[in-house]
Amino acid sequence: MAGSFPIRPGTSSPLGATFDGDGVNFAVYSRHATRVSLCLFDDNGIETQIVILPEREGHVWHGYIPGMHPGQQYGFRMHGPYAPEEGHRFNHNKLLIDPYAKKLTGHPVWHDALFGYEADHKDRDLSFDARDSAPYMPRSVVVDPAFTWGSSTPPKTPLDDTIFYEGHVKGLTAGRRDVEFPGTYRGLASEPMLDHLTDLGVTAIELLPVQAFLNDQFLVRKGLSNYWGYMTYGFFAPDPRYMQGSEITEFQQMVARFHSAGIEVILDVVYNHTAEGSEMGPTLAFRGLDNASYYRLADNPRFYQDTTGCGNALDFDNPFVLRLVLDSLRYWVEVMGVDGFRFDLCSTLGRTDGVFDRTGPFFSAIRQDPVLNRTKLIAEPWDLGPDGYQLGAYPAPFAEWNDKFRDDTRQFWRGDKGMVAGIAARLAGSAQFFDHDGRAPNASVNFLTAHDGFTMTDTVSYAEKHNEANGEGNRDGHSENHADNMGVEGPTDDPDINAARARRRRNLMATLLFSQGTPMILAGDEIGNSQQGNNNAYCQDNEIGWLDWANKDTDFLAFTKQAIAFRKAHPILRQRRFLHSQARLVDGAPDLFWRRADGQAMAQKDWDDPDLRTIVAEMRMASGTPEYVEREGALLIVLNAGPEVDITLSAPTPGSHWLRAFDTAQPDAWGHHEGAQIAATSVVVFVEKRDSTPSP
Repeated sequence: MAGSFPIRPGTSSPLGATFDGDGVNFAVYSRHATRVSLCLFDDNGIETQIVILPEREGHVWHGYIPGMHPGQQYGFRMHGPYAPEEGHRFNHNKLLIDPYAKKLTGHPVWHDALFGYEADHKDRDLSFDARDSAPYMPRSVVVDPAFTWGSSTPPKTPLDDTIFYEGHVKGLTAGRRDVEFPGTYRGLASEPMLDHLTDLGVTAIELLPVQAFLNDQFLVRKGLSNYWGYMTYGFFAPDPRYMQGSEITEFQQMVARFHSAGIEVILDVVYNHTAEGSEMGPTLAFRGLDNASYYRLADNPRFYQDTTGCGNALDFDNPFVLRLVLDSLRYWVEVMGVDGFRFDLCSTLGRTDGVFDRTGPFFSAIRQDPVLNRTKLIAEPWDLGPDGYQLGAYPAPFAEWNDKFRDDTRQFWRGDKGMVAGIAARLAGSAQFFDHDGRAPNASVNFLTAHDGFTMTDTVSYAEKHNEANGEGNRDGHSENHADNMGVEGPTDDPDINAARARRRRNLMATLLFSQGTPMILAGDEIGNSQQGNNNAYCQDNEIGWLDWANKDTDFLAFTKQAIAFRKAHPILRQRRFLHSQARLVDGAPDLFWRRADGQAMAQKDWDDPDLRTIVAEMRMASGTPEYVEREGALLIVLNAGPEVDITLSAPTPGSHWLRAFDTAQPDAWGHHEGAQIAATSVVVFVEKRDSTPSP
């Protein structure tokens, strides 16, 4: 082989490939390996040199190569036992990605050589495959990650003032003709996109996975691809498919531009499993580095404990797995500039000896970490394992996706029976889940739609999922969506149905933005985006999965802006303290009072009435709110999922009057000071105004 680099001892820390200005230190963890080969490649992917890492310290193999610079391509080959029955799957014929690689040359190309076993062998994964996988594997690349951030300063928006906007790097811009480099990090941070987001009023963009991920083989065989990206194999490397060029600075520049616009960047991260799947999956990194150390193995160590539905689960009881994840998170904060994380299937991360433990190693480590505990941390509070659903059980400062909000709100506005108590609890911040251990209402991340499920337009346009394009016989995706087609399945020219759908969407969005907690809007909902009834578009890297900007609903966009602005203007809607109908010292009035349409207090028989469709919430600043917090008088929020009704307004504070300030039936109507008529299926908000306050 051509080329020759000398090798020196180096150090065991930091892990990965670290350029110091004079050379590169390599360090990789493997407890059970017997030898580690560092393989060097030229720019054409030709293997030019194999270097044996000379030192081992605490199961970390390391070596230093003087004279090496950024741009060098490399990978590892691990030597050790191939004994699947004992949990070991070392195969030196398989080129492995550095789990700490900051940059990759591309993605794996599916070939039988990627598997550690012979695919057609009668012994299946117990067999041994001797083919070289290097021609089909991306290489890791040495980088110098230094980046001058200039004047860009993270916005550090308080959680109670935050409005999340969940979107996909490619899907947000692939369908826009006014964006240069659509579908890339650069396109996402373009002026048209920044203008849209700042004008809308959101404060944080939550991106679906951007860490390097795999296109599943079964999708490739069907001519599809992994669009969402929940099959990570590189926890440090930005996925190359979203780069216009090849430098990781494109991601850093995107973050800097978002910060300059006052928008935080949140990453959806997948640390619960990897793209290597079950024992029948490929050998890309962790399986070949040290299968028995990186993964939770079953009682029969040939197999995996799978609490994720993806074939494997990382073992957070292993300190080096925990270290890998924490190092990755810190890298994305300190080097790449992001502001927080949403943890996919977070219950798996909290499992100790297979059991969820809110005081376990992952939560304890991240809560004391001086870099990470100041970021926004959001849990998807479930996995597929025993006792995996843990809504409300996460420790501060974690916030959590609240799917109860989604389900109860959809069912209330669909007209389901007996939903008044549920919608009231969601409107008040889901205290039964989150009011403990000093947590605030903002720990509840309220959402009505997310990447996984119907869009808002599809929620009011389809009664059933339509996932035929996924090639799985429409068996995939949720079957119970609490959706309603309003009389016709899919698009229609019927003006009455379209008007009803538009009203339902306004009610849904208003409920989301006027509830206690932290709202999350799915990208595209504000413009009426549809996925043609597909509620599992994970493999639809096309017009189904991309946002349809050409047919945007400008009326609903204007309404959403109005609702966001209304939330921002009223501190009662975004409080840090729960409302428990406690008398306030300042005036003796309760901070929350539930009323019937006739103005009387809700009695237990009212809460139990399955046919009740109207509820009135009289809200004030919470009892115990400090003097320094921004204040206002009171709000009356009316949720009417039934027919038109006359309500009786409660007596306002002396010297004040009730002003109709928001109405989803007539978005521009206000000015009624006394008894009010509430249109069928509508949200109305009255604001208590001092008599001297001029009307808008």
